[in-house]
Amino acid sequence: MRDQTMTDFLKALASPDSPGGGVTAALHVAQAAALVARCAEERAVVAEAEALSMHALRLAEKDAHAAKTVTRAERQPAGDLRDRALTDARRGARVPPADVIAGATVVLDLAERVPPGPRVATDLAAAAEAARAAAATAGVSIEVLSAGLPEDAVLRETVAAIHARADRLTTALREG
Repeated sequence: MRDQTMTDFLKALASPDSPGGGVTAALHVAQAAALVARCAEERAVVAEAEALSMHALRLAEKDAHAAKTVTRAERQPAGDLRDRALTDARRGARVPPADVIAGATVVLDLAERVPPGPRVATDLAAAAEAARAAAATAGVSIEVLSAGLPEDAVLRETVAAIHARADRLTTALREG
């Protein structure tokens, strides 16, 4: 996935057999972190953002693998073995989107450390909005994978907090 051209990736993404939302959520974090690295002048922020961008690419690959594991479990014959395999696959598939949400939080932490200004406003706003999209998509993914389990209030609160932070940052950049 990391070495595909954009054209090849988009063709694969359009395929019904391809993992979609979770992969794109991770890629939102990767893009957002890269934009923050582009805008930052503080070396520590640049280094952390670049590392996060590479980590998010690995999360996209992990999510794609986890989605395939869930699909394989769903295709097993009905019975106790299928049910156990599906439960285990779904439990494992919740890990990459949870890490994406954590990554979206870090993107906003880093973006807030970049001094605002007209030169960086558009890129930082794009990073904030990509972090918001990543968190929202990853949150939905976790909810779908957790069907039948108690609602996770912490997940909803975390995603809502990311949305609020992205709103504040984007608003400040527009006004600045």
